[in-house]
Amino acid sequence: MTVRIAPSLLASDFTKLGSEIAMCDAGGADWIHVDVMDGRFVPALSFGSKVIEAARRCSSRVVDVHLMVVEPERYFDDFVKAGADVLTIHVEAAPHLDRQLMRIKELGCKAGVALNPATPLAVIEEVVHLLDVLLIMSVNPGFGGQQFIEYSVDKIERARFLLDQAGSDAALEVDGGISRDTIARCWHAGADTFVAGNAIFSAAQPQAEIGALRALCTEVA
Repeated sequence: MTVRIAPSLLASDFTKLGSEIAMCDAGGADWIHVDVMDGRFVPALSFGSKVIEAARRCSSRVVDVHLMVVEPERYFDDFVKAGADVLTIHVEAAPHLDRQLMRIKELGCKAGVALNPATPLAVIEEVVHLLDVLLIMSVNPGFGGQQFIEYSVDKIERARFLLDQAGSDAALEVDGGISRDTIARCWHAGADTFVAGNAIFSAAQPQAEIGALRALCTEVA
């Protein structure tokens, strides 16, 4: 499996966003992860289309947009226009999941679904064939710097089995508490794409940390 490292801009220094994104590119990041929070689905507020546009201008990497919002379909057109390559929506906020995934695809974007820690995998069984990304939240969404939820590893294993049984080539992404202490276990469980915020941007050498995280996966491949 290919290892993808996706630095989360939520943990970056917003006063120098362009240089932070350039650092991620130089460090070999595969995706640039942009968290969109509306203050309703989660308590916090964060980025909108302008940050997606900035990420698109500053990077040739995949712009991976995670919508932690209610009524996510209201944002699809603007975010694709802004430069998103992947739009991932939360199943908990998407009662018409088939319709919403199909709309993302109609706009020419990759479609993903995110599951909160307490949300069972069974809720996406009927739409696995539509997924380009399955995102397992290993913390409760809304804030950076949280502690990794240990039972997420078992959920990742079951998610890998679900994707393999369906013949899906969707990326299996993990977001929350990813660090040198947790990434290898998630990789070994079957994840291939890792969102890391504080682990990268708070490191003594952020650029080198991207490669360090990647190496911990390949060591146990």
